[in-house]
Amino acid sequence: MSTVAYSDHDAKQRNLADYHPSVWGGFFLQYASETMELDQNLASQIDTLKDEVRNMLVSKTEMPLTKVKLIDSICRLGVGYHFEKEIDEVLQHIHKSYVENGEITLEDSLCSLAMLFRVFRQQGLHVSPNVFNKFKDKQGNFNENLSTDVEGMLSLYEASHMMVHEDDILEEALNFTSTHLESIASQSSPSLAAQIEYTLKQALHKNIPRLEARHYISIYEKDPTCDEVLLTFAKLDFNLLQSLHQKEFGNISKWWKELDFSTKLPYARDRIAECSFWVLTAFFEPQYSQARKMMIKVITLLSIIDDTYDAYGTIDELELFTKAVERWDISSLDELPDYMKPIYRSFLTIYEEIEKEMRKEGRIYTLDYYKIEFKKSVQAFMTEARWLNENHIPTTEEYMRISKKSGAYPLLILTSYIGMGDIATKEIFNWVSNEPRIVNAAATLCRLMDEIVSSEFEQKRGHVCSLLDCYMKQFDMSREAAIQECKNRMTIVWKDINEECLRPTEVPMPFMTRVLNLSRFMDVIYKNKDNYTDSDGLMKTCIKEVLVDPVPI
Repeated sequence: MSTVAYSDHDAKQRNLADYHPSVWGGFFLQYASETMELDQNLASQIDTLKDEVRNMLVSKTEMPLTKVKLIDSICRLGVGYHFEKEIDEVLQHIHKSYVENGEITLEDSLCSLAMLFRVFRQQGLHVSPNVFNKFKDKQGNFNENLSTDVEGMLSLYEASHMMVHEDDILEEALNFTSTHLESIASQSSPSLAAQIEYTLKQALHKNIPRLEARHYISIYEKDPTCDEVLLTFAKLDFNLLQSLHQKEFGNISKWWKELDFSTKLPYARDRIAECSFWVLTAFFEPQYSQARKMMIKVITLLSIIDDTYDAYGTIDELELFTKAVERWDISSLDELPDYMKPIYRSFLTIYEEIEKEMRKEGRIYTLDYYKIEFKKSVQAFMTEARWLNENHIPTTEEYMRISKKSGAYPLLILTSYIGMGDIATKEIFNWVSNEPRIVNAAATLCRLMDEIVSSEFEQKRGHVCSLLDCYMKQFDMSREAAIQECKNRMTIVWKDINEECLRPTEVPMPFMTRVLNLSRFMDVIYKNKDNYTDSDGLMKTCIKEVLVDPVPI
């Protein structure tokens, strides 16, 4: 067995990082299971309730906002995936009846209209934000007396996160609601203050769907107008999915334990549970179980390779590993240092597993795209290692071009499509491999958020320059100004993502949703610090809520 042991001399040579050990250890091994069968009693109970909810959804009503509120609750409770067709038909009908030339014609409260606007946009339906002009004064500013309407303010705040380019009124709405909600929270009851603070910290549109479901169940059950059938359905469905995800985590943990990388490669982050959670945010639905298994293995391996380039390998060793990946051949194994051999072997084994699955499905064409994208990520790791070795600070443009690849989001998005079955045609892979706008936006967001929170920790040891360093050198600006520049760019890329999700989309919505969900992961987990690397706080809490504690029935 090849185990890394390093001396003080090594530490000086190798820019070692001080990553904390896994916070989960073997916790999820208890769920490992040969059979992925779900509790049949629970499943049949859920099916009965599901029919009742479907009937509520398709029933005729003259009250469109009541129906939209029901749809919003269904989606926020995490059960919208059961009713995608019905939800789309109902919203299309309401949109046709109450939207003219993009303008909402319904008259109602700020709270209801903001919710209607948000739900339409979430569904990819075009609707103008001009409906909010009626809440402005003669000077063109939002009416100050709106600040007494807390529900309306919260609803408008959530709607403002659906903004696309040229949505100036939503920019104003975001500033107006953010400022007022902060001051309202400071003068409110503890429960209302907590609700406002939660909303301001994590916008609904940018939240991870499973976390939103867990959170909203606890809000919805306190609502006097809540529907008991829908609430029970959501709780049981959450717990049923949780038991499936636990088995998946257990099986992947078993695979990870057998690799024994935490012993062989102690310099790398041991984050199998965190990688599994990352993938779960991309897709949680039961039909994507196989896709998750593939993608978790790829993302975990990438994390190990990233740490090898970042926090251990010497420049000569890394050149050898890069060439080996470019050759993609078992014969390259002999040329690698001992500690790299298990990594390279796993890299080829994972590829073979995916190849076997794709051959079965008759979709072997997916692998050519995977190979090209994987090589691009590793070549980007290598470019950054050379920059560090040469003390080179590139321009911001050059840095972003390389670091969007080393962030590996284009590869992860492409990998998520491999497991999605026949709907992921050759055309889809042609599209994703040509760096479409939404993929570029997600890759940019991943890099910007990571840069802001990671650069201080990374600069404590030898590490490639950060984007902040590039800005500071190229434009002679302060660190604070560089951070602000990154935040401004984040606002722009979210507008790109939102715009790309409006109809007609370039590819079917399931593929857009993967990109949106991976962007949401960044917004939650990298907001104030790198909670993947430092996984003992927020990340641990998130995993606990989604994977460990069932919802009380």
